[in-house]
Amino acid sequence: MQAVLEHSAPKGASERKGKRTGLLLLSPAVLILLVWSLVPLAMTLWYSLINYNLIDPTLHGFAGFSNYWYLLTDPDFLYSLLHTVILVVGVLIISVGGGTLLAILYDQEFFGRGIARVLVISPFFVMPTVSALLWKNLMLHPIYGVYSAMMRAVGLTPIDWLARFPLLTVMMIVSWEWLPFAVLILLTAVQSLDSEQKEAARMDGAGPIAQFRHIILPHLSRAISVVVMIETIYLLTIFAEISVTTAGGPGVASTNLAYLIYSRALLQFDVGGASAGGVLAIIIANVAAMFLVRSVARNLEV
Repeated sequence: MQAVLEHSAPKGASERKGKRTGLLLLSPAVLILLVWSLVPLAMTLWYSLINYNLIDPTLHGFAGFSNYWYLLTDPDFLYSLLHTVILVVGVLIISVGGGTLLAILYDQEFFGRGIARVLVISPFFVMPTVSALLWKNLMLHPIYGVYSAMMRAVGLTPIDWLARFPLLTVMMIVSWEWLPFAVLILLTAVQSLDSEQKEAARMDGAGPIAQFRHIILPHLSRAISVVVMIETIYLLTIFAEISVTTAGGPGVASTNLAYLIYSRALLQFDVGGASAGGVLAIIIANVAAMFLVRSVARNLEV
């Protein structure tokens, strides 16, 4: 018994020493991450509670929650919040719905399938600013855009899409960017489906619609939930497409929460109000992420 105790004591001490060494080696990285995340958050919280305007130095002092109250009662904030929800939901419907159909299509055998897969995934690698410039100047320009030329070719009057349908146009551009991501994830999920299940359903007389509803769609549910979670987190911060194409206009017709914060900070120079908007955006994003992560976790447990 004494020999066992003498043998276990050095082993326990070495384990504790190993843990301390591991914590010591990890501490610089953890410290950098804490400073990197907590310091900007603390400064944003502080600026949101004070009067801080870059063009009015006489306006200073503690503001309390007046910046939050002014922002929450501002109609522009409500419009930007509504536009954010519309953009996120619209892009999710288009990208997930279209991505599911394209994934099933590209899972079939046809001539040039490899080239078609590369082409459908390519837009995902185009930077948002470049993508917005391409759509604004090449495709949607009311005078020399491709769509305008196509409409004139069939005798129709060209449409200034960015002026008449700004939010819908931004949604279309962002959907074009994120559709390849959905196709990539969902195509991988479709290819993992056992072909024997589809063959058995076909032999039992199930048509394409029945196979899609009862076999393919349930199989894709986990992949769809992951796509929805990842896209939602990124779509809440859409900025470059709006800044390049519509600048939030006309008026606030295409302003989302991210662009409203930018306009308050760098166009109106209201640092306090912009910081309050940033804090609210952090809260909204974290609440959305919490529900999405729980939904994905429940789906993975099934």
